[in-house]
Amino acid sequence: MIARTSTKIILPFVVLLIAGVLYFSLVSSRTERERPALTEKVWQIDIIEARQQTLSPSVTLYGRIESPEQLKAAAPGGGIVEKVFVRNGARVDQGQPLVTMDRRDFAASLLQAEADLRDIDNQIAELKIRYQSNRVSLETERDLLALANDEVQRLVELKKQNLSADTALNSARSELGRRKLEVTARELEVESYPAKLQILTARHDRGKAELDQAKLAMDRSSIKAPFDAIISEVGVAAGDRVSMGQILISLFPVNDLEIRAHLPTNYVKSVQLALAEGRQLDASVANRKYLGRFPLIRLAGEAEATGIDAYFTIDAIAEQLRPGELLPLSLMLPAENGVFAVPYQAVYGNSRVYRVVENRLQALDVVTIGQSSAEDGRALVLIRSSDIEPGDQIAITHLPNAVSGLKVQINVE
Repeated sequence: MIARTSTKIILPFVVLLIAGVLYFSLVSSRTERERPALTEKVWQIDIIEARQQTLSPSVTLYGRIESPEQLKAAAPGGGIVEKVFVRNGARVDQGQPLVTMDRRDFAASLLQAEADLRDIDNQIAELKIRYQSNRVSLETERDLLALANDEVQRLVELKKQNLSADTALNSARSELGRRKLEVTARELEVESYPAKLQILTARHDRGKAELDQAKLAMDRSSIKAPFDAIISEVGVAAGDRVSMGQILISLFPVNDLEIRAHLPTNYVKSVQLALAEGRQLDASVANRKYLGRFPLIRLAGEAEATGIDAYFTIDAIAEQLRPGELLPLSLMLPAENGVFAVPYQAVYGNSRVYRVVENRLQALDVVTIGQSSAEDGRALVLIRSSDIEPGDQIAITHLPNAVSGLKVQINVE
């Protein structure tokens, strides 16, 4: 019994001992693997050789067609639209009827203005006649005043001699007072004539202006094209009631369109200098529908933080364009000396390129001048940098993880 118990106690230790011996035997007999050596990744790239040149850069602008003389014809007064002769987009000739309003809406105002003016003319004529009459009457009344004064003096002398009664003298003095009042009133009438004439003359001028305005409204009730134009908007239809100043129709001259495009700040100085020197700068449109060149005619009077608006004239193809239309323009800028032409993918952030030195990238700061085209039609960007030397190897493969010191290998064609 005791022997069996001892066996149960010793057996687990024997098993653990055997397992430990086997484990250490296996560990000591395993084959050691060699750790892999770390190698730096090499990126395959293409390069171009930097070549300093004198080139004319171009810049892409997005222009909007505008008409500086777009006409918006408004109603000269309230009334009814009688007839509309044209539709939106129609081409019209100078003098062609566009819209007419019912002339009866303006006839009453015209008759009223004519009647008021005639009334004022009659008042002026009456005033002049009264003035002439007052002048004649004033002379007569002054004579009568002198006679009344003599009569009072005579009666005073007689009174001193007790040859006249008091009643006769009082009556003479009363008559003298009435004559003085009549003369004073008549003199006032004569002296106030210039002021009254000026008042009526002013009313006449105002009435004449109202009559002219009524005639003008009557004439403008029939709207005609003031020049060869294209209708841009028709805002009414026959039978519509409109108020004074309401826009009836809009049109713009056929040959008076221009393009307004925003010129970035980077290019403003060179363009201003070229215009000051009298040099012509032209823009073109890549779309075949609008083949042609558009001369730059002026810059806006006010600049913005991002640049300034530039205006281009339109000549040959004006009838193919409409105000509000957008056009991509390519503006040719003055030639720049000492620039390098590289593909777009070579430029990072519009201000950095990488040079290859001993199979490693080296970042260089650059200034973007504009764009250009290679002989095969590829788009190129023109850059300038004091750090680039002719013959430098510029990386043109765009690497998302490009950084100074990155190891590269140049592809060999």
